[in-house]
Amino acid sequence: MLLLLLRTLLLYAVLLVGERLMGKRQIGQLQTSELVSTLLLSELAVLPIQNGGDPLWRGLLPMGALILCEVGVSLWMLKSGRFRQLVCGRPMVVVAHGKILQDQMRRLRMTTEDLLEQLRQSGSFYLEEVDWAIVETNGTLSVLRRPDRDPLTPEQAGVAVRPQGLEVALVSDGEVNAHSLALLGLDRAWLEAKLRKAGVDQSQVFLFTARSDGSCRLVKKEKNG
Repeated sequence: MLLLLLRTLLLYAVLLVGERLMGKRQIGQLQTSELVSTLLLSELAVLPIQNGGDPLWRGLLPMGALILCEVGVSLWMLKSGRFRQLVCGRPMVVVAHGKILQDQMRRLRMTTEDLLEQLRQSGSFYLEEVDWAIVETNGTLSVLRRPDRDPLTPEQAGVAVRPQGLEVALVSDGEVNAHSLALLGLDRAWLEAKLRKAGVDQSQVFLFTARSDGSCRLVKKEKNG
């Protein structure tokens, strides 16, 4: 049982490293090659766990080869647009100037329900609001709304808006994020001074955020019971 547990932990670590090497994407953002590699990696990782009598390298070797293949394919796609198009396909326009392109939807095997659902997810609940809609290579729908249906921006209204800056979490559930401090050019002394001024200890902080414009937000931990 202990050996099985150790094999599982080792394979879990290898999978984490492999996913990091292949890049950071959510499942819905995976390209075709990335999705195939992810599915195959999960299947290969199960085999050494189920077959406890087999040597561990029989699972690690094909996993390593698959990771190298995916990294190689990714690098090749960076160098060759034609190869990238062959592997991932190309974006396809399904709405142009407000008109639904039915032939493109048939080619994508995309139903009208699929189109309307993805339009709603992008914030467009009515077809007349849409000027262009493009299905990206990862399957997501990019939507450009008609200018006369877009909300009025401060620039269009002639109103000057002061930038609020980047907001990052400096303390999360009592733990300090040194990377976020460095990102804003701050240090622990500054953070400790802010917490003392607020009258709280670091361990009492659920979330403490700061922006590059100097503003901060503090959320204390709630007491259990």
